[in-house]
Formats: sequence, C-alpha cells, structure tokens
Amino acid sequence: MNYHFKVYKEDDGFWSECLELEGCNTQADTLEELKNNMTEVLNLYLSEPQKSNILFPLPDESINDLDIYKVSVEPKVAFAYLLRRERINNNLTQKEVAAKLGLKRIWSYQRLENPITNPSLDTIYKIKSIFPDFHFEFVF
Repeated sequence: MNYHFKVYKEDDGFWSECLELEGCNTQADTLEELKNNMTEVLNLYLSEPQKSNILFPLPDESINDLDIYKVSVEPKVAFAYLLRRERINNNLTQKEVAAKLGLKRIWSYQRLENPITNPSLDTIYKIKSIFPDFHFEFVF
C-alpha cells in the first residue's frame, strides 16, 4: 500500500505532505532524511488508536505525477489498519469479530488491530472468510 507525498524545497530544507491524508506532513534538512521521515509519519498516522472509528482514505491509485513520491506503508501497519477498516465498514464490534474468528477473549482480536502483531496463516484465512472483500494485496 503506497500513499503519495508532494515534496517542497525551501531555503533551509524540505517538507512534504501526503496527498491523501490531510495533516500527514513532515520536514527535514535533507532529502534523504525527508524520505525516512515520510515513511515514519505515514506509519504513525495510520496507527490510529484501536478504539478509534476514524477511517482514512485508501491510497489514490490514479496519482502518477513524476514529482510525487510513493511511500510504502509497513505491512504490519497496513494489515492492522485494513482489518480495522473492514470491521468498521461492516458495522461490527471487536467483540463480534472475535466471536466470528472463534476467539474466546476480545483482547486476542484487539491484538490483530495492533500494528505490532503478526497474525498466523490460520487467522488470515479466517479473516478472509469473514471479510471476503479484505484486500490482502494492499498489505504488501
């Protein structure tokens, strides 16, 4: 999953803004440092608290300007965000999804919406059965 950043040069450095995510901005003294900062700010921006119901827009694949930088979301962050997005879009609570996955405790599901968790293949298979429209290809 790649978001798009517009980079601006100023006298004392650089700054950038994500075109799809309002308020997702960063700055740096060098272009190399800015590239690292864009990745960091994007992942932090999408790592919304688990109880949040905010749904950020998905990347706009129609953007293909040469002056735009594509910045990849870390797979763990992308997975957690996309899972939360599917749950909210399907009007399900975390508890309801946990039950559908056969998890006895809600925290077992909440871990899946946390970007530090790595789900098992069995869990991924179950998620796909609950959310057939889940776009796993966006994770990578």
